[in-house]
Order: sequence, then C-alpha cells, then structure tokens
Amino acid sequence: MKLRLICFLFVVSALRAYTQTRENYPSSLTAQVRSPTPAAPQHFHDYVVDGKLRLSLRDALVLTLENNSAIRVQEASIETAKFSLLRAFQPFDPKFQFVLKGSRSSYPGFSQIQGSGTFNDLNQSAQLSYQQTLQTGTNFQIGLDSAKDSSNSGFYFLNPYYQSFLNLQVTQPLLRNGWRFANSAPLVVARMNLQQSLATFQAQVNTALLQAITHYWELVRAHNNLDVARKSQDAAEATYQHDKRALELGALPPLDIYRSESEVASRRLQVIQAEYSVKQAEENLRLVIGANQDPYIHAIDLEPSQRPEPQGDLLTVDIATALQQALDTRPELHAWQQALAADDTSIRLAHNQLLPDLQLQAFYQGSGVGGNFNTGQLMTRGGLNTSLNQIFSFGFPGYGAGLSLNLPIKNRAAQADLGTALVTRHRDLYSAQQAREQIAQEVSNAVYQLEQAKMSIAAAKTALDLAQKTLTAEQRKAQLGAENVFFQLDAQTRAANAEATLLSSEVDYQTAVAALHNATGSLLQDYDVQISELTK
Repeated sequence: MKLRLICFLFVVSALRAYTQTRENYPSSLTAQVRSPTPAAPQHFHDYVVDGKLRLSLRDALVLTLENNSAIRVQEASIETAKFSLLRAFQPFDPKFQFVLKGSRSSYPGFSQIQGSGTFNDLNQSAQLSYQQTLQTGTNFQIGLDSAKDSSNSGFYFLNPYYQSFLNLQVTQPLLRNGWRFANSAPLVVARMNLQQSLATFQAQVNTALLQAITHYWELVRAHNNLDVARKSQDAAEATYQHDKRALELGALPPLDIYRSESEVASRRLQVIQAEYSVKQAEENLRLVIGANQDPYIHAIDLEPSQRPEPQGDLLTVDIATALQQALDTRPELHAWQQALAADDTSIRLAHNQLLPDLQLQAFYQGSGVGGNFNTGQLMTRGGLNTSLNQIFSFGFPGYGAGLSLNLPIKNRAAQADLGTALVTRHRDLYSAQQAREQIAQEVSNAVYQLEQAKMSIAAAKTALDLAQKTLTAEQRKAQLGAENVFFQLDAQTRAANAEATLLSSEVDYQTAVAALHNATGSLLQDYDVQISELTK
C-alpha cells in the first residue's frame, strides 16, 4: 500500500509538469521551419493566360501572401518568440535521475579482531531521484536509494545486507521568488512578447500588402500611359500621312511637313519610354509577389486585369473618425501595449528580487535494512524486499523542518535589473507616444491624399472633355483647310495628356484608398487576411 502511494506521487508530479507545459516542441515547430529548403513558389501557373501572367489585384495579394520572401523572413520573429516562450518553462521542467553503481575491493586484516587474511567486499547501489519546481516556487524532491553489500568478514551479522533510504524534501520560498507571481512572471513576459511579435508581424504584412497594391496600380498606370502614348503616336502618324498627301497635292507648304514629322518622332520616343516604364513596373511587382522565384514566370509578361476606374461612389471620410479607428485597430499600438504590460511585469519581478531570501524547508526520511542473518546455529533469509518494507511501514522515520534566511548586505545586480526595467518602461512609454503621433500624421496625410485624388479625378474629367472637344474642332477645321497643322498637333497632345492625367488620377485614388485603409489598420480585414493562418 505504501509503495503504491509513492508511485502515485511520481505520477501526480509528472501530470502536474505536463499540465504546466501546454507549449511543447512538436506543436511549436512548423513544417516550414523544419524544412531545410525554401518552399517552392505556389499557384503562379494558375494565372497564366495566353502566355501572360494575368492578375487581378486580389490575385496579386494572394500571391504576395504565399510567396513574398520578406513576409517569410518577418514571420521568423514569431517562430523565435514561440520558442522563447517554450524556453521560459525550463525552471519547471521535472528532472528524473537513475544512478547504478558497483564496486569491489579487497584489503588485508590490520587488527587482532579482524584476524589475518584477505578480506573482500562487494558493494552495489541504485539511486532514483525526482525533483520538480512548481509555478508557486515550491520545490520538492523524492529520492530512493538502495545498496547491497556482501563481504567475507565475520563481523557482519547480516551478510549480505541491503540498506534502503527514502528521502522527501519540500522547499518553499516565502519572500524572494516566493509564490506564483515571481515564478510565472517570465512566462507572462514571454507570452506578451509573443503577442507583441504577432502584432508587429501583422503591421509588417500590412506594409507588404500596401506595397503590392501600390506596385500593382503603378503597373496599371504604366500600361495606361503606354496605351495613351500609342494612340497619340497613331494620331500623329495619321496627321503626318494626311499632311504628306496634302503636300503632294500642293495644298500644304513644304516647310509645314517637318512639324508633322517631328511630332511623329517625338511621340515615338514617348512610346519607347512608356514601354520601359512598363518593364520597370513589372519587375517591381514581380519582386513583391515572388514571381522571380520561377524562371518561366519571370520570363513572361505581367498583365493587370483590373481597371483603375472607381466603382460606385467615391470614398468619403473625416479625419476624426479615421484617427479613432486607427487608434483602435492599428497593430503597432497593440504591440506597444503588450510591451508596456511586459515592462510592468518586469518591474514587479525586479522589486521581488530585492527582497530577502527566506525559505521554509521540511523533510521526511525513512530507512530500512535487510539481509541473511546467520548466528551459526540459526539462519534467516532477508533481502531488498525486507529493507523496502521497513521504509514504507515507517518503522524508522526521521523528519524535521527549518527556516533559512539569506540577507545580502548589498544586492547591486538586482538594483541594476530594477533600474534597467524602469528605463525600458520609460523608453517604451515615449516610443508608444511617438507611434501614436506618427499614426495621427499618417491618417491625416492619407485623408488629404484621398481628397486630393477625388478632386483631381473631377478636374481631369473636365479637362479631358474640353481637350477632346478642342481636338474635334481642330480636326474639323483642318478638314476644311482653315487650320494650321500646329494647332491640330497641339490639340492632339493636349487630349493625350488629359487622358493620361485622368488615368493617373484614378490610379492615385486607388492607391490613396489603400493608404487610408493601411493608416486606419483595416487593410487586412478588407481582404480577409487572417494572421493566425499565415503562422501555422
């Protein structure tokens, strides 16, 4: 029965250790981290149409989340924080030790009591020990030692004899490192650091998505500028062919043909510049979505399928509402809240380390002995079972308790730790304030940028309408022979510039909306991105 009790204590200790450690190595280690090679690029070939990578904005964001190397690098900070939390459980890890020893010795007799001759002794021992520290600071140790000794000496009335000892010891700190807070504080800080890493990673994903959105619309802008430049070139070439025919018929002075030729050359240069702008915009977007990881995808053209024209009513928001939303949802502020909470915990822990070290100790020990008893006339046999039964029958108990006080005259290391914790909190307070100020500025700039983009669209539409009417009028005059070629070419240029300006204003509006959502912290929600899914 007593043996069962000791086994039950071992099982309870093991279960308690298990329940303390919800975090473990297998659950913390992801398949991506375990792999010695980077993951292959995903799903690019699903978007290849007619030899081109045709992407909507959402497609580009999905590919960014799946293949962007910078996001994977930033995600490693979360993995590091997870293992830092696992490491914080180290003081509460149970320890089990088993030691088995054996030794043989011989020695000559050296007294009249022993007699002459050579004496041989064989000693064999086994030790089992288990120790555990709980989050209350309570440390308990259980040890079971057994030894067998056999000798050819005639002075042992038990030969061989078995000796066993059971030791139970419990130590509870009462001041320094005492009770739950002082021992669980590193775990609390580690969990806060993990939450801070998650919030920081969310902000970094926000930035990566904003970068992808910006590069996507810049590619749309580049394609639109190329289309406008090509239409302008076609218009200039049509005018040149008309003027060339007029020159052949004698209806145009010879010197006026050079203006048309010059305009064709100038607009051909604009087409060349627009084509290289498209190439550069493609490379920027390829880098963000990870298309450079696949040689085939890297070699084909990118074709954005989304048009920049706003759908529905233009977005309207006031600064106060946007700022309040940003203060409620921006992940950077949540990260600083976690940092300040961790600072307060560290300060409380540093104060605890300045306390005297007062510990209460209690112990129990039991012993037993067994062996073959031989008086020459009577012999009884005993062994290890006899010694263990004596232990668990509490026939030879020993117990006691005590207090120990360690009062350092100076504790400069603990004082320095407290000072460092206070300085860290002071720094984080102002860093959080600086983050709020920066967010307020970002929100204001985003709202102003949005308003500017909306007014630019309205003005650009008016300018394009007037430029197209002017071009129509100039073309009509040219057909009637009442207009100089200069005015027609100038009208073509103005119409092309007005069309490019409108398209650019629409792109600016799309990027301004994305910048506003990023400033208010709603960018991930707008595209249904879950950080928990990214970090599995």
